[in-house]
Amino acid sequence: MIIVERTDPHHPQATALLKQSHALMQSLFPPEDNFYLEIDDLVAPNIHFFTARVGDAMLGTGALMVTPEYGEVKSMFVTEAARAKGIAAALLRQIEDTACEEDVSLLKLETGNILHAAHRLYARHGFTECGVFGNYTLGKSSVFMEKPL
Repeated sequence: MIIVERTDPHHPQATALLKQSHALMQSLFPPEDNFYLEIDDLVAPNIHFFTARVGDAMLGTGALMVTPEYGEVKSMFVTEAARAKGIAAALLRQIEDTACEEDVSLLKLETGNILHAAHRLYARHGFTECGVFGNYTLGKSSVFMEKPL
């Protein structure tokens, strides 16, 4: 059974997952197109950070950053061995549920242009492409998506 719960990003397993995610993004995209949050930034009061686990093993991360205008999906990552097993979908459902609890009416996200599995996941959950938002710049590697709640 997949359990998604709010977690301190400094938990050793969560930190290890975040470091894996950051290393992957650094290997795929130029520095100017990497917009991930540092681990210390994920403890801000407007951020809800979640992990997904099976048993005691954390297999994925995801976060909701609440802004006055929208909620932003951040730090979505699932270990390679656990992909295509419902982990990312469970995390995204928790993020959406939390956004609704926070009275967020619109979710937005930025993802990499070559992360096709992520695009499919977000599309299955009702996200569609949109324009650049927030403090982002229109980089050659970014895809922006949104979903009204």
